[in-house]
Amino acid sequence: MKVVIIDYGAGNIQSIRFALERLGATAVLSHDADEIQQASHVIFPGVGEASSAMEKLRATGLDAIIPTLTQPVLGICLGMQLMCNHTEEGDTEGLRIFDTKVVRFTTELNVPHMGWNTVEGSGVLFKGISQNSHFYLVHSFYAQPNGNIVGRCQYGVPFAAALAKDNFYGTQFHPEKSGTVGAKLLQNFLGL
Repeated sequence: MKVVIIDYGAGNIQSIRFALERLGATAVLSHDADEIQQASHVIFPGVGEASSAMEKLRATGLDAIIPTLTQPVLGICLGMQLMCNHTEEGDTEGLRIFDTKVVRFTTELNVPHMGWNTVEGSGVLFKGISQNSHFYLVHSFYAQPNGNIVGRCQYGVPFAAALAKDNFYGTQFHPEKSGTVGAKLLQNFLGL
């Protein structure tokens, strides 16, 4: 197994590496297209602002590579949002893997949505995880529910906490910071 974490200047990389190491997996950090394409599993992390993150992906050509990957790919937080069609953050076009828009939470809510919230999940990522388990989230924008939704969460409005389409998966929450249930979800991803 060769796990590659896509390196495009996004945050939360070290915590992902440590979480994978606790599961017995070693991850390589790379922005090299060949190395990413040859990986058994790819993690697309993200903490930051969408338009600048997308600019970095375009500058390295990764915006064209990621949608063509055939191995299991897991987008986390901003990584998942960039896999959607469009995000209101910076009026940014995404990678168009998940057919939905990312929008900002209303001003009536405390933003960012930060802390633990329950997720109602289904499918292979959530195998062995109890319904309404708590996961850790930090975000001001959310993916609208659509046909790719496999995890639901509520913060003022229902939103997509997890998405799946073919070999592509995404979580709005941070599995690497979500304790035992997050570790189980990462283990399920590595088992694909």
